[in-house]
Amino acid sequence: MENIVTIEKIENIILKEDYIKVGLKTVIAVLTLKNGFEIIGTSACVDFNNFDFEIGKKYAREKAIDQIWMLEGYLLQSK
Repeated sequence: MENIVTIEKIENIILKEDYIKVGLKTVIAVLTLKNGFEIIGTSACVDFNNFDFEIGKKYAREKAIDQIWMLEGYLLQSK
């Protein structure tokens, strides 16, 4: 077993991705992992006139991925 977390490993444990627009300028990403655990990331723009769903998805996903890094690091260190 390697003592490292990689983006490839993180991407490999994501089973499903869902994105939801909430209100006028917020996107929520729900990443479901292969074990059924769900991770949530959010993004929002300052002005709803500038809202772009694809950009919102990108940043919400990045925030969710950051949480997976932390959880996978914790799991690895606990072994």
